[in-house]
Amino acid sequence: MTQSPITTHCPPTQSGPSRAARRRARSERWRHTSVELAGVFLAVAIADLVANIVVHGQHGPVLLAASALALLATAVGHAWWAHRHPHGPPGPRPGPEPAAEAAEPAGVLAAEGRLWRVRTTVSDAPGSLATVCAALAALRVSIVSLQTHPLPDATVDEFLLRAPRSLPRAELTEAVARAGGREIWTDPADAHDLVDVPTHVLALATRTALDAAELPVALRQLFGQVTIRSFPAAADAAAAPSLAGHLMRLPGPGGELIELSRPHLPFTPTEFARAKALVELDAVLGPRVPKVADRLSLPAGTDLTVRRAAPDDKAAALAMHGRCTAATLRKRYHGPVADADRYLDHLLDPRHGQTLAVETADGRLVALAHLMWDDDSAELAVLVEDDWQRRGLGLDLLRRMAALAAEAGVATVYAVTQAGNTALIGAMRRLALPLDYQVEDGTLVITAHLAGAAEQLPSPWPSVPGRP
Repeated sequence: MTQSPITTHCPPTQSGPSRAARRRARSERWRHTSVELAGVFLAVAIADLVANIVVHGQHGPVLLAASALALLATAVGHAWWAHRHPHGPPGPRPGPEPAAEAAEPAGVLAAEGRLWRVRTTVSDAPGSLATVCAALAALRVSIVSLQTHPLPDATVDEFLLRAPRSLPRAELTEAVARAGGREIWTDPADAHDLVDVPTHVLALATRTALDAAELPVALRQLFGQVTIRSFPAAADAAAAPSLAGHLMRLPGPGGELIELSRPHLPFTPTEFARAKALVELDAVLGPRVPKVADRLSLPAGTDLTVRRAAPDDKAAALAMHGRCTAATLRKRYHGPVADADRYLDHLLDPRHGQTLAVETADGRLVALAHLMWDDDSAELAVLVEDDWQRRGLGLDLLRRMAALAAEAGVATVYAVTQAGNTALIGAMRRLALPLDYQVEDGTLVITAHLAGAAEQLPSPWPSVPGRP
């Protein structure tokens, strides 16, 4: 059984007619020109002959009448020929005329438009949303996506818009207000907001399911600029889920109370249901830490393992505390050395952040690094056992922590230390990130800005397949 060849039909390019078409056009023009020249020469010869006969012959009037009839027949024949064979190259095929181009084509608008996220409350009446959409269309604003949050007596509509760059925010807000919108909130958006909401929520749920430390990050990415606080478990009814305008309270997985606040924008029942579902998913799955690790080779030739720490590493962490000097513990915990051990339960809980541990071949921990979420920022802290200091462990851990924070979308990271801790200050400078310094009562706060730094920071787990 023979297989017939596959023929691909390619449409003609838009740059101009093909070479064969141009050759045909030139041939037709040459043929038309030749016919016209021959007709001119023939007409001149006939005119000369007629003139001679009329002037010198006796049948002049008859010949003039015959010449007039001949010229009339020639004109009719030429008109018929011109109709059947028009001059010049062949034009486009008959069909409807193309529509006139808009002042700003859609492609230009898609490439040069600005993305906006707009939220407004409209009355729950037929045509309310259509009025807002018509007002946006009048400004040549394209609606990329739309979410509706029903309320008891109104509806909150959240738009992702692509508007001309020349359209100011004030004019966009005024147009929505004239269309019946109230409590209008606008904010610039970017390409990351183009993901549809169900896909975005599922991605956040997946991250939370894989790592308990991702719950605060997921809530922040779901609601934008939101403040997240955690309070100890309470025996009264205040720990029950509740929603009151700009404040949302949810019972945490460990019995604590998680409070979310967003002063610039009230929460809707739909957002409350999403947050409640994420927190319940985290509670059902329990504490979990992804098993990721990387080999770390020191200049001296000692091989160490860097991995995520879990609550069951507390005994090894306590043993490392026992091998550290009081000065080292005081620099790390900024308080009485006797209180250092009681911080470990909080630091090793993945729901408060991420902790990295450096482990020797015999299972001893020689360094710990903590990344603790703090609203839209995160705190960095590093503890290296005395015998393992000045070998580059602290700098390596800081780089991994900064990369993890950048992956989580955190804007800044900061380290709190004593003003005389030159080792930490030098390591923060070697991150090659923009730094801010603030000193108060001998305490130094160094803030590193991560905006645009995700590309220059190395991957926290370069040897783990599937990790960026």
